[in-house]
Amino acid sequence: ELDVERRFVPESCPRAVRPGDFVRYHYLGAFPDGTRFDSSYDRGSTFNVFVGKGQLIAGMDKALVGMCVNERRFVKIPPKLAYGSEGVPGVIPPNAVLHFDVLLIDLWNSDDEVQVQTYFKPEKCPRTVQVSDFVRYHYNGTFLDGTLFDSSHNRMRTYDTYVGIGWLIPGMDQGLLGMCVGEKRIITIPPFLAYGEEGDGKEIPGQASLVFDVVLLDLHNPKDGVVIENQVVPESCERRSQTGDFLRYHYNGTLLDGTLFDSSYSRNHTYDTYVGKGYVIAGMDEGLLGVCTGEKRRIIIPPHLGYGEEGRGKIPGSAVLIFDIHVVDFHNPSDSVGITVNYRPSNCTVLSKKGDYLKYHYNASLLDGTLLDSTHSLGKTYNIVLGSGQVVVGMDMGLQDMCVGERRTVVIPPHLGYGEDGVEGEVPGSAVLVFDIELLELVSGLPEGYMFVWNGEVSPNLFEEIDQNHDGEVLLEEFSEYIQAQVDSGKGKLAPGFDFEKIVKNMFTNQDRDGNGKVTAEEFKLKDQEAKEEHDEL
Repeated sequence: ELDVERRFVPESCPRAVRPGDFVRYHYLGAFPDGTRFDSSYDRGSTFNVFVGKGQLIAGMDKALVGMCVNERRFVKIPPKLAYGSEGVPGVIPPNAVLHFDVLLIDLWNSDDEVQVQTYFKPEKCPRTVQVSDFVRYHYNGTFLDGTLFDSSHNRMRTYDTYVGIGWLIPGMDQGLLGMCVGEKRIITIPPFLAYGEEGDGKEIPGQASLVFDVVLLDLHNPKDGVVIENQVVPESCERRSQTGDFLRYHYNGTLLDGTLFDSSYSRNHTYDTYVGKGYVIAGMDEGLLGVCTGEKRRIIIPPHLGYGEEGRGKIPGSAVLIFDIHVVDFHNPSDSVGITVNYRPSNCTVLSKKGDYLKYHYNASLLDGTLLDSTHSLGKTYNIVLGSGQVVVGMDMGLQDMCVGERRTVVIPPHLGYGEDGVEGEVPGSAVLVFDIELLELVSGLPEGYMFVWNGEVSPNLFEEIDQNHDGEVLLEEFSEYIQAQVDSGKGKLAPGFDFEKIVKNMFTNQDRDGNGKVTAEEFKLKDQEAKEEHDEL
């Protein structure tokens, strides 16, 4: 009788051989005395055959039924279930009992379909793989017995392909459909939906079932556009970004599977760029339009609007990119200073003008509210001569036409502030500045071009009055003492806000035309005696 000994049975046996199945197995064939007459191992290939269709000796047809993949059986077949009284000339003698040591490698049926077993699925699955989508995935490819034949992990590169248009074996085309990014599944493919009778090169033999352990990393369609998900939108949004604006924003850049590839936060510096001008990838150019200062949004960019098939740096080719951005500020190069009057006294008659000496308090911040500086914390005012270049151009503009007691907010674009370089450690480059100002004191300045004016009539003997020792020459010391006396007596007035010694020395130098350190009567002239292009004088 047929004798079957199950020498090894795997713990997991999801499927056993039934009549009509196709199997691939290795075997050693020997006589009872141990003499070997055949071996599939010696030929270097499995024995491939249908079970129960008369393609095997009767004893083997029966012995294979019920076997699991990776099961090992020792089979004793009597002559009546083997080659009988005739045997096989030159190989198997008549009435020979045959012993077979069998190891089942593969098992399938012509009615089989692709089997999909999902063993991990993310909680959120906003999108699944559809026909014509482009996917990036990692996989381990094995045979049914667990033998590894290929792995994208070993190559450290995802497999990137279109789905459902014939770029893959039919079984993989089917098995990938419906997957979510981050999902892990095992796809089992019968050979007639894989590489069939011929196999594929040396790695995959003919009639082999294939098992792919797949994790989906990325998914898009060539028709995809940029997707914007608003996360935080400020209640007040007076202005939205447009083409040509210059933006400063922070971002975290990740792949669809959550892998971080870049972050402005890690550099502690915003990313600063023009929008809609091609300075950034096309998808970001589009995604940054219409944002408010302080807004946070997620921008999802397909690869054809990102870094394409080639990728860049840590970004693999054909990768979908996710940018979580926070807009810090933006401006346009055509912007001027923005002034908002928050309070103006009713008796506002004297307005600030160029040359006036101003004392004011301010709080300086960025558009996102980050405080940069405050005179209140220092306990003293900030004092300047308006229009003299003592502050940035935008502040000179923002302080014009202001009255004492007035409070206003001045918004200064960077080209009228501290420009692209900013102030190291204090003001970021290309930053829009916001000043909340209160004017506390205003000392009227002199007419433009004057450093000193008379409050009354000018003496016809002015040079002689200055030349105290009457030697026909005025030295700096004499000149300085005379001007000081006029100011102290109220007869004259110096431009406010400047250092007395510097302004007097400047006046003296302008009169000392030959530069010898002395002013003669011939050199000495009043302002109205000078041509317009001359230096500022008395």
